[in-house]
Amino acid sequence: MLRIFKQYYPIRNIFFFIGEGIVIFASVMVASWLVLNVGLFGFDRWLCLKILLISFVCQICLYYNDLYDLKVTDTFRELGIRLLQALGTAAIILAVIYLVFPKTIVGSGIFAVSIVFVIILIVSWRFFYALILNHGLFNQKIILLGSGSLAQNIFNEIKNRKDSGYTIAVNVQDSSEDLDFSCQQIQTETFCKKDYDGLCELADQMDIKKIVVAIKERRGAFPLKELVKCRVKGIDVIEGTSFYEMLAGKLIVDQINPAWIIFSDGFYKSRTRRFIKRSMDLIISLSMLILFSPLIIVTAILIKIDSKGPVLFSQERVGKNKNPYMVYKFRSMVEDAEKQSGPVWASDNDKRITRVGSVIRKWRIDELPQLWNVVKGDMSFVGPRPEREFFVKKLEEIIPFYRERFSVKPGISGWAQVCYGYGASVDDAVEKVNYDLFYIKNMSAFMDLMIILRTIKIVLFGKGAR
Repeated sequence: MLRIFKQYYPIRNIFFFIGEGIVIFASVMVASWLVLNVGLFGFDRWLCLKILLISFVCQICLYYNDLYDLKVTDTFRELGIRLLQALGTAAIILAVIYLVFPKTIVGSGIFAVSIVFVIILIVSWRFFYALILNHGLFNQKIILLGSGSLAQNIFNEIKNRKDSGYTIAVNVQDSSEDLDFSCQQIQTETFCKKDYDGLCELADQMDIKKIVVAIKERRGAFPLKELVKCRVKGIDVIEGTSFYEMLAGKLIVDQINPAWIIFSDGFYKSRTRRFIKRSMDLIISLSMLILFSPLIIVTAILIKIDSKGPVLFSQERVGKNKNPYMVYKFRSMVEDAEKQSGPVWASDNDKRITRVGSVIRKWRIDELPQLWNVVKGDMSFVGPRPEREFFVKKLEEIIPFYRERFSVKPGISGWAQVCYGYGASVDDAVEKVNYDLFYIKNMSAFMDLMIILRTIKIVLFGKGAR
């Protein structure tokens, strides 16, 4: 596994992404060779840079069309549709670039010829990669100890993600532990074991280099001697919660204990890191306020024309260290929307939302005034979603470690928002805390940048709004 932006990715997946970039670059190279007839050694540095620009734009468009989400593109029909959409978008973007910077043009007709090669080679490349995933080739085999809820979550994550990079070769289920899933639920290629005897010998025999411990430590039941023996032999032994964090990009708040948080890596917030984050907040928010000032003015006019009430909506939210502040948004609901219902989460097809409100909520335009909150220092551009005191008091009593969200500033966007979307129930709030704590534990400037790029993707396609 390779760690990038505080997240772990199977090395195989990194090779897939890089390999696809090489495939696109090679396609344009071949098209250039055919159209320009330059010969094998006729490519100069500038021509290669121009081809690299095409490859970069194409791969960005593939990403923004969910072509690297294997759950979305699991059929060739969906793959074909999204691939054509991505290449069409790439053609438009490149046309704009060529219009502004004519010197970046490779040559007449090269992109059109390249598309043919790109489609053929990408489909072939992905078909080859799908075969690798379906047969579990190059997966790392692991031994999973446990049969409780944590072991179940790890099992489900690996089972539901073909590109997880792992195969559960052995599952050891202890009779002293509550059984949340049985041997019958495990895939046929997994060997189910009922005791810890001979664990190291079994690992050696099956060439397994990692053991995941997802059992509750109980006196007399925890296989301490066996695990020490395995560790001394060079087998990697990893605690189940840490493994799940690495695998899923989130925590499980109802399955972690304070000791794990105390002794785990992360949660480090140096003065330099805080300075960089604040600098990024100011640069991004001020730039966006200037860039989107025409849109802000037009939105304000439309809201005033569409419905009775003020243009801006302000509401008290709980910020860092639980200090209250006023958050600003464009009003997207009727005036005094909670006069009768009281504080409630927004729902799908909420009747309180106005006509203009439905549009600005879909494209997140209603969030633009929060840029002023970022400039003031009440919020950060990236952080946990700001919540109201009414819900905070309720959720603190239900969700473990909920109050730890307030160790950082709330954000316009965040890890929970880009990974899970809008939440309108206690279960949703629990899941979002799982992501929020992962962010707080692993926050960095690079992770913020990744969240911003994913936020752009969500806004462009209007996903997850209510």
